[in-house]
Amino acid sequence: MALDTLYILIAEDEPRQAEILKFNLEEEGFRVGLAPDGLKALEMIDEALPDLLILDWMLPEVSGIRIMKKLRKEKETKSLPVIMLTARGEEDDRVRGFEVGVDDYVVKPYLPSELVARVRAVLRRSHPEMQEEKIEYAGIELDLVKLRVSRDGDPVELASTELRLLKALMSHPGRVFSRNRLIDLAWGTTIYLEDRSVDVAVRRLRKALNEGGKADIIRTVRSEGYAIEENASRY
Repeated sequence: MALDTLYILIAEDEPRQAEILKFNLEEEGFRVGLAPDGLKALEMIDEALPDLLILDWMLPEVSGIRIMKKLRKEKETKSLPVIMLTARGEEDDRVRGFEVGVDDYVVKPYLPSELVARVRAVLRRSHPEMQEEKIEYAGIELDLVKLRVSRDGDPVELASTELRLLKALMSHPGRVFSRNRLIDLAWGTTIYLEDRSVDVAVRRLRKALNEGGKADIIRTVRSEGYAIEENASRY
């Protein structure tokens, strides 16, 4: 299962726990960011929306509960998957956590392997394509295990960056991805690139997919970004 485009943010003020969890998630193939307090977590979410947030209840600056209330009020983060970590294991605390909209609730101390399993379970609900070994759309088949691409049965040769771009676009056909979001998905959140780097990569992806006179399936939305659509060539 190819997970290298999925970004997980850990908001945890205990450095050792955060680093251990980060190590275990990276070993599974996820990209991981760390936030040591609530304010930093909110800043990082604004900068690059994660695919999943692991959120400590008792964070400095802004508590996990306050962060949850803020996230669930905003359109961009209303459906962001969240697993809450806490030393508070009483039933009333669990109920309160679920009432503010967390997707799962893990009581400390916990085994990193257990939390990784819970991360996978939550992501499978929010990213149905993770349950499949292949993604298919409009004649394009992306093998997530072998990292091979074909279109109408013909092999398509792609570099790793273009493959990650294609996976991101195919995960939500019709959805317009901003250039900044595509940079996060294909290159990572720690790399600074100009928008034209995305344009160049998309141009290479288009050329590979359209080889042999096939119809263009990537739609450019001026000033917004790109989407993959079966009838993109008519726009």
